[in-house]
Amino acid sequence: MKRAVEISLLFFCVTLAACSRERAEAPLLGTLEWDRIAVAAEASEPIVRIAVKEGDAVEAGQLILELDPRRADARLAQARADLAQREAALSELVNGARVETIAAARADLARNDVAVADAQRERSRQADLRQRGLNAQADLDRADTTLKAARAQAASSRAQLQQLTNGSRVEDVAQAQSALDAARGQVDELTVARERLTVKAPQAGRIDALPFKLGDQPPLGAAIVSLLSGAAPYARVYVPEPRRAATQNGQRYRVHVDGAKESFDATVRSIRAEPAFTPYYALSGDDAARLSYRAELVIAGDAARHLPAGLPLQAERVADER
Repeated sequence: MKRAVEISLLFFCVTLAACSRERAEAPLLGTLEWDRIAVAAEASEPIVRIAVKEGDAVEAGQLILELDPRRADARLAQARADLAQREAALSELVNGARVETIAAARADLARNDVAVADAQRERSRQADLRQRGLNAQADLDRADTTLKAARAQAASSRAQLQQLTNGSRVEDVAQAQSALDAARGQVDELTVARERLTVKAPQAGRIDALPFKLGDQPPLGAAIVSLLSGAAPYARVYVPEPRRAATQNGQRYRVHVDGAKESFDATVRSIRAEPAFTPYYALSGDDAARLSYRAELVIAGDAARHLPAGLPLQAERVADER
């Protein structure tokens, strides 16, 4: 009788343990991920140098690769020459004409005044001859035309001298200043574009992929470097819909990564409000028809830093958090 009671009690404990296991939460499935930074090509130029290899650790600002800068250098030199020309034009307007230029304008006006006096005397002589009938009307007409031309040339020289001595108008200076600012902005833009042909790490991390080889010419905007950044990887898991309401930021999990001997402590840092499709590796039975919500778990410590992205993992809720 005692033996039968012991057998019945053992059967009850086994059954109770089995039911407890059935009620236990299944682990969340997902993958190990790193924050990724994609560096795009600023110009479609051939790659002339690659300074790192895939898998190398890099510091912020470290050289990764270089694109051919010759075309950018030519454009920058042209923009700098235009900037120098604009600066000189503005300086001339602000400082006014040189003394030598004004002296030359005065001399030119004096020469034209002499020409006007000479033409005036010739016109008077032709008019006197015409009154005495000693020349044709055409001679007097030519003298009139010459006098008018001389007076117009003298007026032009006088206006030019006045412009040089009065200085530049405010409007002309403003236009020159605007042209200078535009030229300076063009130089700044081309300088930045030239600097970005030398591709450097935007922050510390590890080189995940270099899609192009030495000599390749990536198209504009193509990702030429994929960088894994951040202090440590994180677990990207999918929460089934029935467990979504109970999953909150700050909850603690234990993460088991395939191929890693040790497990890792992790904390939920975010969970999407919108449901996502259930990944193929999380489908089983009736779960295939259920929605899931993508969540991210921050892995504590540095123990997982050596692990690559994409490894499958399981995340189990810590007992005292349930």
